[in-house]
Amino acid sequence: MNAVLITTDLRKDRRWHSRPLERGLLDAVHQVSVYPGCRYQQFEGFGGAFTEAAAHSWAQLPEERRKAFLDCYFGPAGLGYSRGRVHIGSCDFALGNYACQSGRSDEGFDTGRDDQRLIPMILAAQGAAGRPIGLLLSPWSPPAFMKTNSDMNHGGALKAEYRARWAACMARYAAHYRAAGCDVGYISVQNEPAAVQTWDSCIYSAREEGEFAAGFLAPALKEAGCGDVKILAWDHNKEILPYRAAETLAIPGAVEAVSGFAVHWYTGDHFEALRAVRSLWPDKELWFTEGCVEYSRFDGMTSLEKAEMYAHDILGNLNGGVNGSLDWNLLLDAKGGPNHVGNFCEAPVMLTEDGQDFSLMDEYWYIGQFSRFIRPGAVRLGASAWTAGVEVTAFENPDGRRAAVLLNRTDRDLPVCLTQDGAEGYPVLLAAHSIATACWGG
Repeated sequence: MNAVLITTDLRKDRRWHSRPLERGLLDAVHQVSVYPGCRYQQFEGFGGAFTEAAAHSWAQLPEERRKAFLDCYFGPAGLGYSRGRVHIGSCDFALGNYACQSGRSDEGFDTGRDDQRLIPMILAAQGAAGRPIGLLLSPWSPPAFMKTNSDMNHGGALKAEYRARWAACMARYAAHYRAAGCDVGYISVQNEPAAVQTWDSCIYSAREEGEFAAGFLAPALKEAGCGDVKILAWDHNKEILPYRAAETLAIPGAVEAVSGFAVHWYTGDHFEALRAVRSLWPDKELWFTEGCVEYSRFDGMTSLEKAEMYAHDILGNLNGGVNGSLDWNLLLDAKGGPNHVGNFCEAPVMLTEDGQDFSLMDEYWYIGQFSRFIRPGAVRLGASAWTAGVEVTAFENPDGRRAAVLLNRTDRDLPVCLTQDGAEGYPVLLAAHSIATACWGG
């Protein structure tokens, strides 16, 4: 096989380096093996979230820098993103609370803020990508009047008498985005349905998610001409996913209505939970839909540690069986916002202090080691490594090209002999605290 190695070593510089890989002596001791005959889930793509904060920050840039920003994420020489996430109504990374339904009558439906900020950014991203950007829509909260606490923030629950109305609003939202030229393929029942937050939030039990999906959201989507939009449940942290999935799918009609489950990273790895759900319900999709560097939790981390946290989680999620991977905000200002409750975070791309340019953070370069080489439609292959110090995942793309991503988070250089079915050896010295992607075939 003719192989190329693409590496990122942040201790030296911030860019991708490419060099050909030459065959060498097979080293069974340091072997990293790829097994093309072992085939797992199909992967649909990488992406990030089009939040109001991201769109507001993007709009501040001069026109030529707005285009350059989109090329960094969606262009073929950038990350090659093909997916995105959009909040229905406001979220914490909005400029304030707002709802698409402001009153109790259907005439109050309003997407003005989406039309002004979010949809123009999405359409421009599609222009940079040269293809549609597949979208997942996720609500943070129903309108306040539909909730038990009469507040979009601080949790509360959807009142039973408003389930049909809220489902119709969500479906109408999907239809509006589609009419505007956006490719909506997924919708989740609720962002983080087990979290009472100071920002936009709403509580659903697992049973309530199943009832809402089967009894209200699926019929509403069909009525709105969006019956092909897939419904995801949970959209929260991984550790209790097997329990939530079991309870949700036990509701009559939920197996048919719920296409899969979405997860976040805020309570740790729990990659085994993904594998458990993949094993129990192999026909259901798994999507990673949110993770970020929260300043309130990770502010003491070095830039390299943040990048490695991203890579470790992406690797574990891929090997756990996810079908897609969506980062949080695509862009934030120099403070890590705007955020209407001060919940500031870091994005892989940040505005400069004057708001007239942007900087690529270290996690951007590490994400690229995956997203540039694992393309939509790729199938995960079996892979194993000689030591836990080398984390590895491997995929075959639709064009037959294969990619193996190798991560070394240790303090020492590690020798690697990359093999395919044990037939060929490509020696690589994987530097301490570096990441590499080997590409071959096709």
